[in-house]
Amino acid sequence: MTASRAQLTLAEVEAIAREAHAAQRDKAGRPYSEHLAAVAEGVRARGGSEDQIAAAWLHDAVEDDALTERWLADAALPQQVKDMVLAVTKRDGEDLRAYTRRILATPGALLIKEADLAHNADPARLAVLEPATRTRLSEKYALVRGLLGLTAPQSPAEQQD
Repeated sequence: MTASRAQLTLAEVEAIAREAHAAQRDKAGRPYSEHLAAVAEGVRARGGSEDQIAAAWLHDAVEDDALTERWLADAALPQQVKDMVLAVTKRDGEDLRAYTRRILATPGALLIKEADLAHNADPARLAVLEPATRTRLSEKYALVRGLLGLTAPQSPAEQQD
């Protein structure tokens, strides 16, 4: 990247992510951009930096083939954003422990994955899925949280104690 090339703004990153995922739907049939917005907001609400919020908008782009690794490499983004996006990008056939180790080893990536898991495991999102799918995904998300050293989300009653 040349020094004279302006970095993409957060608004531009959001627009790129929304456009790249425009044709996609989540498992419940909702527009995929709703998930991206929720993860970006989750990162912001957890005190994430602008770079982390940008990475949150792009967190599934390479994994879902919405954008290529080449696009990411060439994008006018800070290297830290690119590193975080690649850290949370699950690769075909990749061992879950290797995946979570990469997230833990990449500065800033854990917060993005935490926000992603929180939205994916939202009971309201899971409730619309078939029971077998809901159970499988809930178990997967709990396993990943455990491997990342994240505590289980508290219920509202537990948070008030």
